[in-house]
Amino acid sequence: MVEEDRMKQILDQMEIQKLLTRYCTGIDTKQYDMLDSVFTPDATIDYTSAGGPRGPFPEVKAWLETVLAIFPMTQHVVGNFDITVNGDTGTSRCTFFNPMALGNEDGTRQMLFVGGYYNDKLIRTSDGWRITERVEEGAWNYGDFPGQQ
Repeated sequence: MVEEDRMKQILDQMEIQKLLTRYCTGIDTKQYDMLDSVFTPDATIDYTSAGGPRGPFPEVKAWLETVLAIFPMTQHVVGNFDITVNGDTGTSRCTFFNPMALGNEDGTRQMLFVGGYYNDKLIRTSDGWRITERVEEGAWNYGDFPGQQ
């Protein structure tokens, strides 16, 4: 691989890592419109391993906004990036760790923890890299989620 191609590959991987981090920022700050710069408008998202929906991005985005409203605090941390770029398309698999605080009626907080993998298909657009398909692969959770007690 020539030096110029290596540099382009490294820059693409860094941009994709920033994209994955932007997803976390949008979710954790409850700025859900930020997700419009993460996913393509026709993206498919599959959160079924966590009990969520599988569907088109706009529907899943609305679901996220509704379901995450009960959590006053979430913190998504992503890492162990395995990114492959092939021209203007790519794939990514990364781990996630997600502590979440559930507000109780007495003012205390109950902590819940979730871990797993985000498996993404990506495309380079005129606005940068975007996710065209995300499949969340839940690996573990700790704590009782609402409706599980």
